[in-house]
Amino acid sequence: MTAIPAYHEWRATAADPAFTEWLRSAAEPDWSAVIDHPFATAIIRGEADMRRYLVQDFQFVDSFTALLGAAVATAESFESRARIGRFLGQIAADTERGYFHRALTALGAGTGPAKPEPVTEEFLSLMDETRRSQRYPLILTVLCVAEWTYLGWASRAEFPLPENFIHREWIELHSGPEFAGWVAFLRDELDRIGPTLGEGDQAEVLDLFRRATALERRFFDMAAA
Repeated sequence: MTAIPAYHEWRATAADPAFTEWLRSAAEPDWSAVIDHPFATAIIRGEADMRRYLVQDFQFVDSFTALLGAAVATAESFESRARIGRFLGQIAADTERGYFHRALTALGAGTGPAKPEPVTEEFLSLMDETRRSQRYPLILTVLCVAEWTYLGWASRAEFPLPENFIHREWIELHSGPEFAGWVAFLRDELDRIGPTLGEGDQAEVLDLFRRATALERRFFDMAAA
């Protein structure tokens, strides 16, 4: 990955000086490759073979839930804890978990243990490493990449959405006003906290953001292979 200017240098000339814009721009070309990935396009068109993809994505549910729990524990205010907690409740309830069970059953995959692909293992390790850090800015960073990239590709979908519920509901889970509001919250938190960090901590956040984005790209590459 190429070196980029420190945040204080970048923001002096940036059209949008938001901390998350610095992170996103530094994650190119991987960021755009995720948003415009051929596999994401295939989901939008209802043409993607979702079996391998969902089997692997389901492996993240426990670690992602634990990461959200760590965000609740390390957030700096009750309002932030409550906002994250509401989303955590949606993940733990039947909204997303129920989708996985219905979709994997329909695909003949089931919800039992599955062997993780190498990129899945790397992503799980990244989530667990970040959770164990108990550092709110780092936890926010991984959450922001995971959710913002998915909002990016899913928001490309146009109506009518695919008839097959496996494609349609996956798009719906990652688009629309409610999910966009959740992503906006994550970005707002990073935009608030990021500029207050020391340059070393900002560089650590940047490195984690870029690593997570590269893994998102590789995960789609795996699904498309």
